[in-house]
Amino acid sequence: MSKIPDFDDLPKVEGMPQGCAWGVFDKDGKKDVYGTLNNITPEVVKSAYSELKDGVSVSLNWPIGAIKTPGFGRKGLVHKVVSFVDSPLAAHGYDDEVEFNTQCSSQWDSLCHFHHQASAKGYNGIQTNVKDLTQNYGEEDHDMKIPTLNHWHKRGGLVARAVFIDHKKWADENNKSYDPFSAHKIPVSEIEEVAKKQGVSFKPGDVIIIRSGFTEGLTGKSGDEQNKLMGTHQTCGVTGTIEAAKWFWNQHFAAVAGDMIAFEHIPPINPETGKEDGVAGLVLHQYFLALFGMPIGELWDLKALSETCAKLERYSFLLTSVPLNVPGGIGSPPNALALF
Repeated sequence: MSKIPDFDDLPKVEGMPQGCAWGVFDKDGKKDVYGTLNNITPEVVKSAYSELKDGVSVSLNWPIGAIKTPGFGRKGLVHKVVSFVDSPLAAHGYDDEVEFNTQCSSQWDSLCHFHHQASAKGYNGIQTNVKDLTQNYGEEDHDMKIPTLNHWHKRGGLVARAVFIDHKKWADENNKSYDPFSAHKIPVSEIEEVAKKQGVSFKPGDVIIIRSGFTEGLTGKSGDEQNKLMGTHQTCGVTGTIEAAKWFWNQHFAAVAGDMIAFEHIPPINPETGKEDGVAGLVLHQYFLALFGMPIGELWDLKALSETCAKLERYSFLLTSVPLNVPGGIGSPPNALALF
């Protein structure tokens, strides 16, 4: 893999803040749509397979519909079962139909999910609209101009080494427990401390996965109980600062994921005023998705992964993930597995 510039060495992009990686992964005059997934080279994948030792696999997918009423006006799961007896098939058996907002449970955010707000541009300077993103099979983005999730299938999905940061376990064991439904910030210094305690180091092309306990706090709760917990409009997450963004870029991760609803804490803090900001002020979303091209996984189910890592006494593994192959897909269940 050719040398990827660190944050401070990224070439200046006119009109954009330092740390904009547009053009870094372009090849042969063609704009890139994969972003930091380019850090997963064949050599990185072959090395990741060395993590397979115990013959153990763990699903990282929270049930679709686990949140009864997703916030921000998003649609929750609608599951319809159809009996063949009541259809033209006239036989004993069933189909089912599902409808849901892709942000309502475990998901990947594509690189056009959240734009750089000041410029209204997504990764690599793309300017999108509803019409361009509403695609049908046969009419999709064959020229690969828009960084949507269906393009992952052209590169064989995601196969990489993952490193797990069990921040919740570390906090509980060190009398630093916190409410995941508060704006608790997980600083980079603690991520590094947990990694050191767990005996894991970071390699270029890794996917870093962080556990806060957010999804576990909602699991098994009624819709009213969930609404009360999330009604504060505050959630824990990684500290949303430019310095934190710089750290994640400089590790040359392929992607990030966690069990938090936004990966970074909410509400965000405006870096210029130091005051609380609205959703448009999410710092890591703008840097990761729009400026770096680094996919974000959210609301992943990490409880069983925590138990497995503790039992096996290792916190790195082979990760596979294949999003839905929907033309123009902006978000998708990750269909993620951890393999030990």
